[in-house]
Formats: sequence, C-alpha cells, structure tokens
Amino acid sequence: MARGCRARPARRSVEPVLTPPVTEKRPTERTHHGDVVIDHYEWLRDKDDPAVIAHLEEENAYTRAKTKHLSLLQEQVFEEIKRRTKETDLSVPTREGDWWYYSRTVEGLQYGIHCRVPARGADDWEPPAIPEDGSPLPGEQVLLDDNVEAKGHDFYSLGSFDVTVDGTTLLYGVDVAGDERYTIRLRSLDGSGRAFDDEIPGTSSGAMFDPSGRYVFYSTVDDAWRPDTVWRHEVGTPASDDVKVFHEPDERFWLGVGLTRSRRYLVLEAGSHITSESWLLDADDPTGEFRVVWPRRDGVEYDVEHVVAGGRHRLLIVHNEGDAVNFELVSVAADDPQGPRRMLLPHDPRVRIEGAHAFRDFVALEYRRDGLPRVAIAKVPAHGLPADATPDDTLHELAFDEELASVGVGANPAWEQPSLRIGYGSFVTPSMVIDVDVASGTRTVRKQQPVLGDYHPERYAQKREWATAPDGTKVPISLVYRHDLVTLGEPAPTLLYGYGSYEHAIDPGFGIPRLSLLDRGMVFAVAHVRGGGEMGRLWYEHGKKLHKKHTFTDFIAAAEHLVDHDITTPDHLVAQGGSAGGLLMGAVANLAPHLFAGIVAEVPFVDPLTSILDPSLPLTVIEWDEWGNPLDDPEVYAYMKSYAPYENVHAVQYPKILAITSLNDTRVLYVEPAKWVARLREVGADPLLKIEMAAGHGGVSGRYAAWRERAFANAWIIDAAGAHPSGE
Repeated sequence: MARGCRARPARRSVEPVLTPPVTEKRPTERTHHGDVVIDHYEWLRDKDDPAVIAHLEEENAYTRAKTKHLSLLQEQVFEEIKRRTKETDLSVPTREGDWWYYSRTVEGLQYGIHCRVPARGADDWEPPAIPEDGSPLPGEQVLLDDNVEAKGHDFYSLGSFDVTVDGTTLLYGVDVAGDERYTIRLRSLDGSGRAFDDEIPGTSSGAMFDPSGRYVFYSTVDDAWRPDTVWRHEVGTPASDDVKVFHEPDERFWLGVGLTRSRRYLVLEAGSHITSESWLLDADDPTGEFRVVWPRRDGVEYDVEHVVAGGRHRLLIVHNEGDAVNFELVSVAADDPQGPRRMLLPHDPRVRIEGAHAFRDFVALEYRRDGLPRVAIAKVPAHGLPADATPDDTLHELAFDEELASVGVGANPAWEQPSLRIGYGSFVTPSMVIDVDVASGTRTVRKQQPVLGDYHPERYAQKREWATAPDGTKVPISLVYRHDLVTLGEPAPTLLYGYGSYEHAIDPGFGIPRLSLLDRGMVFAVAHVRGGGEMGRLWYEHGKKLHKKHTFTDFIAAAEHLVDHDITTPDHLVAQGGSAGGLLMGAVANLAPHLFAGIVAEVPFVDPLTSILDPSLPLTVIEWDEWGNPLDDPEVYAYMKSYAPYENVHAVQYPKILAITSLNDTRVLYVEPAKWVARLREVGADPLLKIEMAAGHGGVSGRYAAWRERAFANAWIIDAAGAHPSGE
C-alpha cells in the first residue's frame, strides 16, 4: 500500500441495507437489419410522463440513502476545494478596442461579474495590475452581473457575450434551462444600463455584432437541435424581421458565424466531424453575399485566418487535403482563395497541426508533437516572406522545462497587439497566463492560478508510463501523485480517467479538486487511449467507427499495466469518464469488471445504438461520421451492438457503479444512464443513479454548486478506492 495508507489501514464505510428502485418493464420492439430487440426500459425516454419523473426522483432518493454514510466526507472535500480557492479574484484583463475587459468573482456569490476599465491610450498594452485582494479595478464599469441575471432560476448559463467595436452596446445570451438554447438581449453601455427592446429567443451560442455594430449575426437550430441557419438581425428592429443569411440542409453539418481578428471578414463555417467549408464576406458590406473559400469535399477539413503580408491580403489555411493526414499550412490570395497555393508548413507525420492565429505582425501556430501540445511564433515581415524561406527561418517554438505540460494560445482579440497571450500548466503546476513579447521574446507571467492553504508543488510528481495494447500499440498513461505519500511499485488507491473520442486530447492540467484525492494517498492516472487526439490524427482514426473497440482495449491495457507494475490493485482502482468517456466506462464495465473497485460514469453515452439509430434525436446524424451509420449499414449496426454498454450487460460481478446525469441534457439524454442502471440491476448489480433535475450536459450551474457535485463524486471515489477518508 501507499505509505500514507500504511500508518492507518483504509476502512470502507459500512453501507445500510436498502432496497433499490424497481423499474417497471414496458416492452418496446426495435427491428433493424433483421435483428429484433425487446427494450423494456425505453419508456423512460418520455420526461413529460409523471411516472418517469417519479421514478427518477426515487432513484435520487435511493442514491442519497446509499451515500448518506459519505456525508461527512463530502463536506470535508467541499471545504477543501473552497478553502484552496481564492473566492474573490479577477481574471487577467484583455485589451480590445479602447477597453480592458475582465471578469471577477466575489466570495459567497455563485457566478462571475463581467467588467471593463478604459485603456490609457492607443499604445497601452500593459494590462492593469490585479489587486491582491481581488477588489475592483479603479474606474471599473460592470457590464453584466451573472448573479443578478441568475436570480429566480435554478439553472443559469451565459452563452454569447459581445460588445460593439465602439464599446457602446452589449450583446449577451442566457440559458436558464440547461438545454443550450439562449435568449439574446442587448444593453446600452453608456452608463444608463438601458435595455434594448431587441430580444431573440431560441439561439445557439456564438452570436456577435458585425464591426459596424448595426447588425447581429446568430444561428438557430432545427428539430434535432442542430445549428442549421444563420440570421442577420438589425439592431432596433423586431426579431420577426430578421433576414435568413444561410441555411445548411445537410444534417451532418453544424453552422457557426465569426469574424476574423483583423475585422476585415465575416466568416460562415459549416462543419461535420470529417468535413468543413467556409465562406467570407467583406465586413464593410454586412448585407452582401458570402463567397466560398474552398468548396466542401468529403473528408477534407480546413480553417481560415486572414493575414496581411507585404501589403497583400492573404488567407492562411490549415487543411488535411490529399495525404496531409496530420494537416499542413498553406497561404492563398484572399481575393482568389481557390487559386495558387503557397506551402508554408508541409505535412509531417510526427506533428499534428491544430491551428494558426494571425495578427498584424506575427502568426502563432498550435500543434502537437510526442503527445503534447506546443505553440510557436513566426513574425510577419512588412515586405512579405522571401520565396525561399523555410519554417525553420520563421517559426520559433516556445520551450518549457517540464516533461509533461500543456501550452495553448489564450484570449488574443486585438489584431495589432505586440504580444501573444498563452496559457501554460501541468498536473503539478497551477495554470498560468503568460504574455510573450514577440519582438524581444520576453515572457511575463500575468497571473498564476492561486492555490490557498498548504499546497506545496514539490510534494507532487508527474510521469509518463506506456501500456501495451493487445495489438502491440503503445498507449501513454500520465500519472500524478504525492511522492511523500506514494512510492510507485507499492500499490496505492488509484483513479484512472479516460475519454477517447472526437480527437479530444486529455492534456496535463492542474485541478484543485484533484488535490483532495492526491492528499489522501491516491494516484491520478490518465489513459490516453485511441479515439482521442494526443498522438495525432491517426490516433483518432484508429479509435472510431469500426475501430472503436481499440478505445476500450487500450483503457483495459492501461488498467492492467497499473496493476502489473504494482502501482495499484483491482481492489483499489476506480475508473472515471464522462459523455463519450461514459461510453468507455460502460464498455470496460462489461469487458473487464474484475479490474475495478468502482466506476464513475458522468452523463454517459451508454445506449449509443438506440440513439444513433434515431435521426430525429439531437446530434444523431452528425454523429454518424464518428460512430458510423447503423441505420443503413448492417456491419456498423452489428459492430455497435457488440460493444454498446446497455446492449451487453450480462450476469457478472460488476464493481460499484455511480452514474451521474442531468434531466435537460441535450447531448446525452438522461434516459441512457437511467436505462443502463435498470438493466444492471436485472443481473444483480447495485448501481447508483444521480440525476440533476435542473441542469444540462455540463452539470449544475454556479461554482459552489459545481464544487458540491465534484465533492460528491470525489467522496464516492475515495470510498470505492479504499483511500484514507481523513486525508491524513
């Protein structure tokens, strides 16, 4: 055991003997490709049925009773999170136009307050100093107080937030149900706080002003909650008069609208999981017609940035056309984007290019190498790049000392800014906001995430391990632990986290709630399984569609590696994942239940076949590029059925299982974990279902409420892993 656990052996709390809810069976028949399935719990999908709500409430009551013995531990963990967090604090101000914008929090208040102070002049690029006590900056103007807006609502989320270029009008979008549908409102910033009559309900996030401030561009959704239409609203007119700018009929594609950093072009973007298309419109002509950059081609993705080089307007395009599986960077003329291309960064099988960020005087590049994110900067010469320039001549990577760390481009809205703002952190280094002066290379740390109390970074260690998957693939595992409590090779309670979908990478990052686990002698591990994006595009491709099972077997290989190398034991290993990572949790529960003492599945996608077979459900059609189309392809149907957690529950000794979901989640419907839990009980398992009755995919709103939810899950994890409950 870990040294911190040897002094006083961990004792698991004795739980009361309770009777779990009995889920009524109402058979529903599903037939596809000659396969007939009887689903006894599909009736739980109807959340307008009082019987469904009553059942969910009964599940919550059972979970409360079964976790009552953890109440003190939950409260301890909550207080630890709260005690370590600086509750009254400010973000680093960001320059845009004639103002420095920032947000701040106040002790005792759930939500942030959005503010600004005037810049001292056109050349003022030094952000105002942040007061140690978190007090408002001198000359502060409050733009929006989320605490005021949230009053009277069980849930509150701010989506769109934009200010006109001249700084006179605020646009904001609010969701008070958790279903990610926002109502847009406008407010004067002349000091009066006057609300405009303009109100646009049912929008997606991402609404924005055009540079003139006369128009608002926003998107709405179809019956499957897919952003499919972009509209133009003239400020001061009724929403009923809004003009439809663009409609996307292909159900695989989502629409969005944006503005280049230079403010020269409005940008429409349509994207599926594997294909994208962009259109540009000169911002001086906001009522004009958008023109396509590159016509869409199935499987080709690209992003567009505007740059001025040698006085000529160019577009930087990151794309994967042809054999550029890891993407490459080219430049084209802005007025002839389908014309001649200039190669700037050719494809490199070792480097996954993830994005370019163009400014007046430089370009920042984000990419991934050796499983970790990187950032490099290239200056843009006033005379343009010489014809024989190579990437080594112009591109300079920002190097850091830690072996495992994350670096990424932060908020940089100003075209003419002389510095690049980046974010940096690791599993043991609290996140930092750093400004890099491009001319000199000087780095200035503007802020580091404060960790109050007794946090001593030197007590913690991080390292990389490699597991071997059944097909011989090496799978990276990241570990973080307290080296004064844990000696690797002496088994310790361990939490193994995984995701593995959509090319999303789980990069090294600091988290205050995690300290409550580490300080109890636990190891936190991340299995960087295929389907994620850590190791490049092929890492993703080899963990999707008909290769999806690699995600599950990679995770199991990681768990076996931890056990075989005496980092932990099955009696002290807990697995955790959310959303598509919840699918991973459900799959490994079926495939390798013996490896885990507990499994936490948050908003879990555990009934994927039922969902992906129904194109009327939110997100289904666009998901076919990720999972395959089981509706039309019998091979995909059979493959998904062979791994879908709900379909493959069987009589086996399951570990403890905690499923957490939200009633108003539109991404993974609550019915999936509700059905899964009912099916698990059929075979003798005793899972718990915790459902938030006023929340969405991201869980509850408000920071204190979110901390309590995290404390609930962490207390359950500590107990299931047999870690030290006191944290001594």
